[in-house]
Amino acid sequence: MDGYELLEYIKPTGTPVIFLTAKGAVEDRIRGLKAGADDYLAKPFQVGELLARVEAVLRRMGMGGKQLELGDVTVFTDSRQAMKGGSPVILTAKEFDLLVELMQNKNIALYRDQLYEKVWKEPFFGETRTLDAHIQRLRKKLGWEERIKTVFRIGYRLEG
Repeated sequence: MDGYELLEYIKPTGTPVIFLTAKGAVEDRIRGLKAGADDYLAKPFQVGELLARVEAVLRRMGMGGKQLELGDVTVFTDSRQAMKGGSPVILTAKEFDLLVELMQNKNIALYRDQLYEKVWKEPFFGETRTLDAHIQRLRKKLGWEERIKTVFRIGYRLEG
């Protein structure tokens, strides 16, 4: 089955479709768009462009997710993606959840136990360094060494 046949199968479901293909000729793009694709992207392409096109299609379809921004960092909660300066940031699931929690509570000191329990969904017993290690990795990956503050005897605060 080729992409055009698959599109005929998907169209009735209302699912947005973006063609990702090696066929980059104008005739192929026209055929795909006229057949009902919401966008068409020929290989090779940059990941950033693909993400921007997905976001645009989702906005047009009224399906865009929640977006959090601070400085040059943007987090798309529904697609679980983070971007810094327009480039994707590779985060583990827990790093992503921790980042969302910090961004949703910007400028608020968050207690270590509450932060841990919210992200890890298990009781905090006070001895684990897991939270600290994840905070350190987030600081490094985002260049937020000065933005994520340690609050003595409390926990952490994201300054914005």
